[in-house]
Amino acid sequence: MKMLNTQDIRIEDYDYPLPDERIAKFPLAQRDSSQLLVYKDGEIARRHFVDLPSLLPDDAMLVFNNTRVIQARMRFRKATGALIEIFCLEPLQPVDYALSLQSTTSCRWLCLIGNAKKWKEGALQLAFTHNGREVILSAERGAQQGDGFEIEFAWNDATLTFGELLETLGELPIPPYLNRATEESDKTTYQTVYSKVEGSVAAPTAGLHFTPAVLDAVRKRGIPTHELTLHVGAGTFKPVKSETIANHEMHTEYISVSRGLIEALRDVSRRVVAVGTTSVRTLESLYYIALALYRNPQATAEQLRVQQWAPYADNPELSRAEAMQLILDYLDRTGADRLVSATRIIIAPGYRFHIVDGIVTNFHQPRSTLLLLVSAFVGGDWRSIYDYALSHDFRFLSYGDSSFLWRVDK
Repeated sequence: MKMLNTQDIRIEDYDYPLPDERIAKFPLAQRDSSQLLVYKDGEIARRHFVDLPSLLPDDAMLVFNNTRVIQARMRFRKATGALIEIFCLEPLQPVDYALSLQSTTSCRWLCLIGNAKKWKEGALQLAFTHNGREVILSAERGAQQGDGFEIEFAWNDATLTFGELLETLGELPIPPYLNRATEESDKTTYQTVYSKVEGSVAAPTAGLHFTPAVLDAVRKRGIPTHELTLHVGAGTFKPVKSETIANHEMHTEYISVSRGLIEALRDVSRRVVAVGTTSVRTLESLYYIALALYRNPQATAEQLRVQQWAPYADNPELSRAEAMQLILDYLDRTGADRLVSATRIIIAPGYRFHIVDGIVTNFHQPRSTLLLLVSAFVGGDWRSIYDYALSHDFRFLSYGDSSFLWRVDK
């Protein structure tokens, strides 16, 4: 069975040497001057990101993830002097990101806790001044969920939303592998120029290379651009620690896709180029949402969530147009103008792509699920791409250079 073959993948086969000096600690001053590795039909070329618009075929469409990184890390100090770090991962009450960030007086989030052994019980408090008034934010620790904990936040100023609290008190959570503190410049450079919808705790970093000038050049080519939303969780940095990927648990990510994009995807005359692995995961998850609707046209929103190993079961075959029409029918039935769902999809060698034809993506960590995705996309030829990048002074990871990859079907 294909599923067993994929689950038996050994993560040690997706390792490579990455010297610390090859990890870009800061971005280039000009985003679009970064290097761009182009991979097509087994051939590799070296260009610059500013060249991307001219490299896109006339029949392409670009899909971006418009999520915006929130200042999700807060630091509290106990009366004993112990420093406790709270890193907000995802909202629990209200469960919707927008509603939670608009909450006044209280909300509950799933969080990581730094120095958790020093905080067993009792509320933490943080006092600050807002518009001339003293505000006190309290944090109460609740039940544990996996690596995280439920945290109840409450504050004494109903004019202040939780989103504004994070903007005031929080710190932008740059990736841990940068091995440095967040700087003021990161507030700008660690956001895409098209970021809109707050909710991520990590940037969709392939998009960091785009500038207004590059976007204008794409549109002047007559190439349509579309946006979706996937809020990136801290799980994107979670290494695969198990020997085989069968025992690696993918994190849940929340997605929102407009009717307009689904209608555009129904038109199969255009090749879909996804900007970033987050866009890839969202677009490919649409196929499995459609598959759930094919099996059960009356499926509930909960039944449409994409499970980790769903792609590797014995699935019927739908065309892209058929899949998108099923989702449009669901939107009609529910009276919605957006598809809102969640996905735990893992894309690894053995996966068959249904939506995405090209990817713009950065160079990813060794032994990561993102590297597995790249390998699946290029028919297993990831090592030649990464060897080329390492030998041609490409910069790696979030603030590094990027690649433009075309799918290899095998």
